[in-house]
Amino acid sequence: MSLSPAAALIARSNRLGKNPKNTNYAGGNTSAKGSAVDPVTGEPVELLWVKGSGGDLGTLEESGLAVLRMDRVRQLAGAYAGIDREDEMVDALAYCLHGAGGAAPSIDTAMHGLVDAAHVDHLHPDSGIAIATAVDGEALTRTIFGERVLWVPWRRPGFQLGLDIAELQRAHPNAVGTILGGHGITAWGATSDEAERNSQWIIDTAERYIEANGSPAPFGAERPGYAPLPEPERRARAAALAPSIRGIASSERTMVGHFTDSPAVLEFLASEKAPRLAALGTSCPDHFLRTKVRPLLLDLPATATLPEQLARLDELHSEYREAYRAYYDEHRTQDSPAMRGADPLIVLVPGVGMFSYGANKQTARVAGEFYLNAINVMRGAEALSTYAPISDAEKFRIEYWALEEAKLQRLPKPKSHQGRIAFVTGAASGIGRATATRLAAEGACVVIADLDLAAAERVAAELGGPDVAIGVAANVADPLAVRAAIDTAVLAFGGIDLVVNNAGLSLSKPLLDTTEHDWDLQHNVMAKGSFLVSQAAAAVLIAQRLGGDIVYISSKNSVFAGPNNIAYSATKADQAHQVRLLAVELGEHGIRVNGINPDGVVRGSGIFASGWGANRAATYGIAEKDLGQFYANRTILGREVVPENVADAVFVLTGPELSRTTGLHVPVDSGVAAAFLR
Repeated sequence: MSLSPAAALIARSNRLGKNPKNTNYAGGNTSAKGSAVDPVTGEPVELLWVKGSGGDLGTLEESGLAVLRMDRVRQLAGAYAGIDREDEMVDALAYCLHGAGGAAPSIDTAMHGLVDAAHVDHLHPDSGIAIATAVDGEALTRTIFGERVLWVPWRRPGFQLGLDIAELQRAHPNAVGTILGGHGITAWGATSDEAERNSQWIIDTAERYIEANGSPAPFGAERPGYAPLPEPERRARAAALAPSIRGIASSERTMVGHFTDSPAVLEFLASEKAPRLAALGTSCPDHFLRTKVRPLLLDLPATATLPEQLARLDELHSEYREAYRAYYDEHRTQDSPAMRGADPLIVLVPGVGMFSYGANKQTARVAGEFYLNAINVMRGAEALSTYAPISDAEKFRIEYWALEEAKLQRLPKPKSHQGRIAFVTGAASGIGRATATRLAAEGACVVIADLDLAAAERVAAELGGPDVAIGVAANVADPLAVRAAIDTAVLAFGGIDLVVNNAGLSLSKPLLDTTEHDWDLQHNVMAKGSFLVSQAAAAVLIAQRLGGDIVYISSKNSVFAGPNNIAYSATKADQAHQVRLLAVELGEHGIRVNGINPDGVVRGSGIFASGWGANRAATYGIAEKDLGQFYANRTILGREVVPENVADAVFVLTGPELSRTTGLHVPVDSGVAAAFLR
């Protein structure tokens, strides 16, 4: 049974999009033409199914398609008023839509509608863009493909580009596709399979030609002193640099980071051509819309010291912002949107790797993937010829295009904690897990730090995986383990904004039964542990220069003297005073330090499940199953405290509403009068 045009299109798109050598994430678009019955007239109608704006080929579903009537799409050619009225055609496409729902038509819809083929693919393969960005790309296209693939000089995507390709296709009926100067490829076919074969043939043929005919050293010789550092040293240096670099990328708005030290990145950064090529910037619009027109490249060898690198990065950041402002001022028009930010999104450190940034982890990771695509493009172009991207003027026209601005304005309003990175200890169960879950739901990236690595990784997977959360092993009583966990967090997300000291245990014993080992264990995990975590995290927070939050999950027992609880209550009092001390010390850096004093949280608690609950129940002479209700009955509100109540308090304390609050202890105990703060 043959697939419908839309089903065949989705299957083809998924196959093409899942192979990174064919196109980048969310890059390119595909289409199919075919007939369907018009539900109004009952007559057949010719339709165009095309990937809509903002979708990704590898994960495309039917809801991501725009569906248009071909008779109306063809009639748009008569309504086209010329290149100066190009943007109006995007609005006109809305009047060609068939039926309700579906995605908004993208700027490339005209290309798909006007090309006289049932199936069309527009892709951004590295090998194709390498040919498209070579200074002699037109001649290379003829040499590599003969008459089967045509050269289209650079033109901004839109209706005129669709007309250009359609005219070339009519003049060359044996052609199967085009190389789009500076941009990518377009291929077509009478069937979905034929279009896919033609796309794959263009990509593979370009790749094979580069391999067979390209220079073995496209980036030139390795610069002395710029070779990659050994991996342990490289990762340690990356972790030391990351907070300061994130601060550079976030001077106007807080960004999440991603780190890459792949061989391709390190090879590029070590090469003699890296400074020239990095300064030229990227070419494909999909690339520079996510990476900015060029990266910030540290111009020091890998052998430079950390203080030297940090000082130079600050200087280069100032120079980068001035250069970006000059780029904006030179090319802006009266109608240009306001400048969106002058900080770099890609920071390259020779010998160490690439730091990429975005509003969230996925965006930051994809930005890095796009710059890696750009490196591959440069490699291919330099192997055969000379890399020659589109001009800054053309880049500006796309970066500050009214249509791109409209797309940005349609993005949903960010959640309260978007762009923030939370490090939560003891986060595999109970209060820690509830807190991590709440923060992730509010847009934060979360590090699930726990003694039980397997449990931490399970929770991270449940919260959405590495673009949302990661699990790390964290023995908070071990300074080396704490440092390693913090470094892992920094390399995963770029830094830390929010720390929740929640890890704990409890030994319910009277004074005469409490051993020195009991005392040391209790204090090592909670008093010493929260000190070590706060100390390591504060170094990151200060280096970022973005402020931040440290929250201690203390206890009502920090102020309430309960029976048979000497070690636990004393260490909670220690934590409570750490809040006050750190609030005073860290305030000059914009770091707020607050505490939360819960009553006994029985439900979902790892502490209560591990024997503490049985001990406390025995102390009060009740059954363990009744302990939660027992705690509730002795409160003013008469309600049990559950992990989510504590998580709510963390959310409020670290949100924008309490931005002027530090040194506070918030009771979450349903009202225990004896624990009122005085």
